Amino acid sequence: MEYQRTLAKSASLSGNALHNGGKVTLTIHPAPVGHGYKFRRTDLPDEPVVDALVDHVKTVERATTLIQGNAKIQTVEHILSALAGLDVDNALIEMDANEPPIGDGSAAPYVALIQEAGIVTQDAPRLYLQPSEPIHLETATGSIMSIFPHNGLRISCTQVGNDGRFTQYLSIEITPEVYARDIATARTFVHYEDVKHLMEKGLIKGGSLENALVIRGESVLSKEPLRFADEFVRHKILDIIGDLALTGRPLRGHIVAVRPGHGPNTELARAIVKRHRELVAMAPKPVTSSLPVLTVSEVMNILPHRYPFLMVDRVVEFDGDAKAVGVKSVSINEPYFQGHFPGHPVMPGVLQLEAMAQVASIVMMRKTENSGKIGYFMSADEVKFRKPVLPGDTLFIHVEMISAKKRLGKAACKCLVNGEVVSEGILLFGIVDK
Repeated sequence: MEYQRTLAKSASLSGNALHNGGKVTLTIHPAPVGHGYKFRRTDLPDEPVVDALVDHVKTVERATTLIQGNAKIQTVEHILSALAGLDVDNALIEMDANEPPIGDGSAAPYVALIQEAGIVTQDAPRLYLQPSEPIHLETATGSIMSIFPHNGLRISCTQVGNDGRFTQYLSIEITPEVYARDIATARTFVHYEDVKHLMEKGLIKGGSLENALVIRGESVLSKEPLRFADEFVRHKILDIIGDLALTGRPLRGHIVAVRPGHGPNTELARAIVKRHRELVAMAPKPVTSSLPVLTVSEVMNILPHRYPFLMVDRVVEFDGDAKAVGVKSVSINEPYFQGHFPGHPVMPGVLQLEAMAQVASIVMMRKTENSGKIGYFMSADEVKFRKPVLPGDTLFIHVEMISAKKRLGKAACKCLVNGEVVSEGILLFGIVDK
């Protein structure tokens, strides 16, 4: 099990901000379990705190800006990228202005600051956001952002410059070691033809060749040589990590990005958070009693099924006459695992459908007029299997009756494991006398 991490002590860094050009001192502090990332403006009355969450993103032109209440934090992506890239879960970031120091235009100064403070493990597990199915979006400006299931964090990015200049691609698995070595030192960049427009909008007042690369035609203007031949795409990956830190939890997934930017990055963050909230809303409610609503013995008094085909261990919730939640603990001792599949046991999808049908039958059989009858599974529509069910999983089987006529029942069903939908479908079954 992986545990949350924070800083061992506080550490400070001073410098000029990129866009407003002002002086600023930033201090990172340790924070408790579950704190996440928060900014505190020490220069404002009452020192307001801004949660580093995508809900508070207000503008994304050349930087990601957060606003909560009367407090504004501009250009948050580099400090958040360093924290997330080094697997720091909880930190309080204090600033005496509205924008962090730009340093050399990379996240390297923040990596050094975090390493100066040190990192310690906390006594609570890391809570990942790990989408179980692809999330995909495209923007009107030609950006494509996707995340796919992956047991780790991988980013595959294509950076396309103006007129296709300096198009670069990199696919890289992100770990703290890889981040510090291969991503954090990549510097921000701008195209020469965009500089005048940005200055007219009051941006990049603190910009110079000491903290940014300038692309002019086929040349790169800089105070020092490129740190990587593909430094531009590496900096885009740096920004993606910082912007996606605004989901509020560490991510697991394979992110595929074409023409990324702060706008598309934060839109993907919103989509990930939205999907997570939908799954949480569908998760089973906590059971207030220590005893199930229906024990396995009571389930068998209603259903004719017996070992090895009884797919409901207990029923933990009824909501009126139309909804129920059943539970099936999936053990390695299930007989079907011997052949499905040797060396890689997976619960057959058809048995998940059978579990749904059995819980739906229980809902129907509780009605007085159906007492003593039996339900026959007739059809399944809109069936989707989203994630494998493995030994050790606990299957929560949610059923909601759509219609219940004298001889027919129709139900919307889904199975969840750890709050995520693993299978779903619309089932039709008949009610007949035994």
